[in-house]
Amino acid sequence: MNHEPYSSRRARVAAQLGEGGIAIVPTAPERARNRDSDYLYRHDSYFYYLTGFSEPNAWLVLTADGRSLLFCQPKDLEREIWDGIRLGPEAAPAALGVDEAFSVEELHQRLPQLLENRTTVWWPFATHTGLEGRIDGWLTSVRARVRYGALAPEGQRDLCAILDEMRLVKDAHELAIMRRAARISAGAHVRAMQRSAAMLRAGQDVREYHLDAELLHEFRQHGSQYPAYGSIVAAGANACVLHYRADNAPIRDGELVLIDAGCELDGYASDITRTFPANGRFTGPQRALYELVLASQQAAIEATRPGARFADPHEATVKVLTQGMLDLGLLDKHQHGTLEDAIANRHYFAHYMHRTGHWLGMDVHDCGSYVEPSEIGQVSERTDPLSGELIKDRPSRILRPGMVLTIEPGLYVRPSDKIPKEFWNIGIRIEDDAVVTETGCELITRDVPVAPDAIEALMR
Repeated sequence: MNHEPYSSRRARVAAQLGEGGIAIVPTAPERARNRDSDYLYRHDSYFYYLTGFSEPNAWLVLTADGRSLLFCQPKDLEREIWDGIRLGPEAAPAALGVDEAFSVEELHQRLPQLLENRTTVWWPFATHTGLEGRIDGWLTSVRARVRYGALAPEGQRDLCAILDEMRLVKDAHELAIMRRAARISAGAHVRAMQRSAAMLRAGQDVREYHLDAELLHEFRQHGSQYPAYGSIVAAGANACVLHYRADNAPIRDGELVLIDAGCELDGYASDITRTFPANGRFTGPQRALYELVLASQQAAIEATRPGARFADPHEATVKVLTQGMLDLGLLDKHQHGTLEDAIANRHYFAHYMHRTGHWLGMDVHDCGSYVEPSEIGQVSERTDPLSGELIKDRPSRILRPGMVLTIEPGLYVRPSDKIPKEFWNIGIRIEDDAVVTETGCELITRDVPVAPDAIEALMR
């Protein structure tokens, strides 16, 4: 294992702890699923970002002078027969590049000693149930020694404030993994599209879970450890449910299918959505709405560049979508007025109710502030036209090279007497993963087609 990226990150964190600072980072606990079965284990993202270590029951301690200490499971030949080989504290320094490693069984003995005579303790707030109480317990042990001259940390700081900013801009190591994850996920979408059309042509009963199975096969076939999130495979009207999960609903000839799915590879997520005709041929109304969503995505892509704001792609999307809704009769021009009126009053919200993107990285909805840090004190107020709620806005984040975000406009049309019937029960979303570059953005998920003609050609 090349531990250089992780060593470098630990050094950057240590440099920000301040004199006398110490940081404590646990990994995620194992969680019981039922009786004697556990959920498939997944490490904590912050911990893995700093260590590259995926075993459970592990802790990382960093000090302001740049030292790193790991607590991990000790070697145990009997348990390793059942649960797999453990790295162990003896091998950890060489394998992970940490300065020292100890058995996790020594954690409660050593932590008070490590906290003693420190000024500030940093830990990730509100991410691990019970962590605050454990830190309080260790601090209590330190305070019990004040009569012997020990000093306890007087401050506690949120380590997420440091790590979120670091994780927001991806390095070359991270981007290489994310590009591989994107290619795998794109291949899975291609496989699902082709399976849908092939089964329908053969007269077979097609269910959402059939396409979900294709996704899972492709993920694992190419080395992905697991899906990055529960895959959405939504046929027909189910596509109008934003967080629908693949189920046993039939996929019918003439319907659209929306698949929102991505794999996780070596700790990093991909996130792709494609909407396609189940039989491989768009109807006229389906194509009209699809091309509208695609045009809105292109507008968002053009707005995704260094120096732009995170909110700019969303605003570009909303403008195109709202005009299209007015043109196609999804919004009544007589009732909703001009384009500017419809946007100002959020009339588009009936058919487009989510944002156009989010940060992407180790987590699907990755960490990092959406507010520009240098302008956080600038606050403006407005009243939401739908809820009447008073909203306080701060300047949106300025995009910089190395940031990764999704671009995912959508359109969801439920039955209504106010809407042409040919559009009823159509849900469309198109999502790609974009890396902000020096000149614009790089779409790393276009190995699966997006143009309607290209989709139809793929599915023949």
